[in-house]
Amino acid sequence: MKKYQQINRQRRNRAFRVSNAVKRFSNRPRLCVFRSNTNIYAQIIDDEAGKTLVSAGTRDKILRTEIGNGSNCTAAEKIGETIAKKALDAGITKVAFDRHGFKYHGRIKALADAARKTGLDIGAAGEEKVKDDSKSAPKKQKASKNDKITAKVSAGKAASNKKTK
Repeated sequence: MKKYQQINRQRRNRAFRVSNAVKRFSNRPRLCVFRSNTNIYAQIIDDEAGKTLVSAGTRDKILRTEIGNGSNCTAAEKIGETIAKKALDAGITKVAFDRHGFKYHGRIKALADAARKTGLDIGAAGEEKVKDDSKSAPKKQKASKNDKITAKVSAGKAASNKKTK
């Protein structure tokens, strides 16, 4: 039982890191994915307004008959296509992908690839985000070693304890 608790704790921590990074570095709405043992769900969330714009899942009445088993990659692909079509109909073309702590393989990867193929821009796989430095204060430049030595000499302290030849 302790092993499962540890695995769940690791996933929660990973989810916290991933979700906060997506929220912090992106101004796009985020495509948040949740995967259970039997189903998979996807939502597009606008964090600034705090509202869900579009959602789809394997338990939706319309999709339940088409999908059948919701715990495989074909179901995830169908959900990816559905969420992308709904987003494009709502006027959303670019989103940030929030895998919510799940590893990027299997059903999560199938959902993301299907959404990309349908026309939703969720960024390239493995693309690094660029941090916007305009919001942060300018960083101080570090003083070089020579500047430190001259500052000590001018203050009347010895530049170094080394003997000169």
